[in-house]
Amino acid sequence: MRRKMKRRIGSQIMASILVNSIYAMINYPVVLVNTLLAPLAILAVVTFASRGALLPVAAVGALIMNMVSSGTSLQQDLSHLKNDMRLQDMIVSSPTSSLVYIIGMAISEIVYSIPTIAFLIVLNAIFVKITLLGGFILFLDMATIFTFSISLGFFLSTFTSDIIQSWGFSGILSPLLTTIPPVYYPITYIPYPYRYLAYLSPTTYASEIAQSQTGFYNPGTSGFAIAWIVLLGITAALTYLALKRSRWREI
Repeated sequence: MRRKMKRRIGSQIMASILVNSIYAMINYPVVLVNTLLAPLAILAVVTFASRGALLPVAAVGALIMNMVSSGTSLQQDLSHLKNDMRLQDMIVSSPTSSLVYIIGMAISEIVYSIPTIAFLIVLNAIFVKITLLGGFILFLDMATIFTFSISLGFFLSTFTSDIIQSWGFSGILSPLLTTIPPVYYPITYIPYPYRYLAYLSPTTYASEIAQSQTGFYNPGTSGFAIAWIVLLGITAALTYLALKRSRWREI
């Protein structure tokens, strides 16, 4: 029975990957260019403006932006599957839980972003100096901010009634999470008192953690711990809302 359940869950996750990523990658490869251009465009602007001084910082920031964009774009994909293809109606009436649905769609977003992630990892390997422990912490940081973004995308998708509405959410989330906060540059570049506004975004804490491991920012032991506590707390709270409070079976 347990083996049968694992097989069913595995097939449900694989179905999400096939529907949401493999299909688009094979039939519309041009969409892969879009996922790569967004982080690279800002990286190029920051690098040219700083005359190369912030290239390593921007390379790490591009990874964070890719994780956030992959997660938040989930709400557009889910909105399309829910409102246009009516797929979520079938899933709601099936034994599939919202957790399995989220996991499958989250993995599909990672699969969809593999070319971009691979390119950014190579870029960071060339320009960013980091220890083995720092690389592990950076991986945990990226996984956490991706989980936050996935939870946010799923939560918003259950309240959207049209794909156009989800585009509006994306237009708001992108600058608030990846452009305005100090993702591509250290927070020390922001003067007081505006620096306090940056801490309203969870990506600021993810950036501080990443930049502390690459030597571009030193928040201190207490600041490093606080950044993790806040980031994990926000992620846990939003994941709870996505699983327990989103309009999953009332649609």
